[in-house]
Amino acid sequence: MPPVDPTVRRSTVTGVYRFLLTPRWLGYLALTLVGSAVMVGLGFWQLDRFHERNAINNRIESGASGTSVELSERVGAPTGGAGTSGPAPAKDVEYTRVSAAGRFDRSREILIRDRTVNDTVGFEVLTPLVLDDGTAVLVDRGWVAPAVGGAAVTPAVPPPPAGEVTAVGRLRAPESRAGRPALVAGHLQTRRISPASIAPVLPYALYGAYISESTVAAGMVAVAPQDENALMNGGYTIEWWLFALGLIAGYGFVARKEARDTQDKADGRTSSDDDIDVWLAKYETSQP
Repeated sequence: MPPVDPTVRRSTVTGVYRFLLTPRWLGYLALTLVGSAVMVGLGFWQLDRFHERNAINNRIESGASGTSVELSERVGAPTGGAGTSGPAPAKDVEYTRVSAAGRFDRSREILIRDRTVNDTVGFEVLTPLVLDDGTAVLVDRGWVAPAVGGAAVTPAVPPPPAGEVTAVGRLRAPESRAGRPALVAGHLQTRRISPASIAPVLPYALYGAYISESTVAAGMVAVAPQDENALMNGGYTIEWWLFALGLIAGYGFVARKEARDTQDKADGRTSSDDDIDVWLAKYETSQP
């Protein structure tokens, strides 16, 4: 079958693509646009999460050193009586470097069990720091290894400094699903750090956040927070936007194929005729 004049094919392009105005193809277009819009929106959501996590990592890094600010400048002081706690810190101030001056109350020290450092399960040591106004803030003085006898035996904990001290470290928000401390082997213990859950067993009001010290005593290990995986969200952002582009490109490809098949039928050609013509032309030009 002889090739169709290209000028004839171009003159019928508008008519060939008329099928795009049929209800079925308008439905395909609507689904493509809605799907692409959803994917673009999900990409922007992941981009927001990337910036949020990146900001957290910046605060974690800067909270390890540098100038600290007074605790009361970052979180509200407790206003209730003994056994109560103040408000939790805002998300945008968590991990910032703060300081508080007072005296450690070792008699009411609390061990936070089931804490892992360097693949070893041990305890974090939480000691109340009583401030001049009679309120207190919990200070995570670091991690200690378990005793030889296991979790049922109280580990050896280095004593806190005596007298007036200034605790400096990262401001930490309360942990979720916390329970009230209980006596285990003669020492208060719990699994999660939450001033609201710990306050009822203490004779003073607590700040609604705690301080995780960056510099700890010999025999203890400073507990550093884990960095957020911001790069993962950055990758998801690119993926969602590529999916959106792929969906639009797929719609265009299928529409182009439909138009080509429709034109070929109108010209009395099979879908492979063009490929045969191209092959024959290449063959003829290759002959001497």
